[in-house]
Amino acid sequence: MSAHESFLLTPESILLTDRVAVVTGAAQGIGAACAVALARFGADVAVCDRNEPLLREVAGRIEALGRRCVVGVLDVRDGEQVRAHVDEVARVLGRVDILVNNAGGGFHANFMDVNDKGQDALVRENFTSVTHFVRACVPLMPARGGSIITMPSIEAHRAAPGFAVYAAMKTGLMSLLKSLALELGPRRIRANAIAMDHIPTPGIGDLPGARAPLDAAGTPDDVAAARVYLASDLARFVTGTTIHVDGGLLAASGWIRTGDDSYVTSGTSGGA
Repeated sequence: MSAHESFLLTPESILLTDRVAVVTGAAQGIGAACAVALARFGADVAVCDRNEPLLREVAGRIEALGRRCVVGVLDVRDGEQVRAHVDEVARVLGRVDILVNNAGGGFHANFMDVNDKGQDALVRENFTSVTHFVRACVPLMPARGGSIITMPSIEAHRAAPGFAVYAAMKTGLMSLLKSLALELGPRRIRANAIAMDHIPTPGIGDLPGARAPLDAAGTPDDVAAARVYLASDLARFVTGTTIHVDGGLLAASGWIRTGDDSYVTSGTSGGA
């Protein structure tokens, strides 16, 4: 990026007009919200998932916005399937400007109760799938650059009893995106992450949780909003970093909001 390159900030800087986005795990929840939001801001979108009926519904919503959509029914853990899907994206849409690595999931089990097969599934779904898509999509990103957005979740930043391997893979994604930010920076490809919590989404299940400091429930569109920002020119100088969409739960760091809106933490019995 030239030191003399100018950038004029306007309301249009958020738009993604005629850009091409690839969104994984897009059949429902946060992935579906993201795919539709990118289309609403002007992008053509390639979506993939294993759930074909729901994926087709999402594709219909994208096309109803006047945007093109490529549908891939595939397992993101399978490198050959990933490469075939991205080849189809290149054939139909010509390039990739935005890659959103949304697919992932886990199950609740103490570390000592996870067998080899379960661990392998967690590694492949939450980490290897991302490496597959990055290697497939980066060669299709134009000279003007691109945006890679990963989804490490808040578990990359704290202990996760019952989800130890899942959290370890999310932590691995944090390290990966920082390395990608440096390696791909000369090509103007940005690599960032969104760590979310307190957002209802399929794939993890219902978990008990503390009340967020913000007195409101998060929605998939809250996460989609952060993704639109990272995909747009508003974030043209942002790379190697993480946006937390969690209502303040990371900031709480063990402080728990009680029913009377005071806070308690481990080892204390009163509010703060």
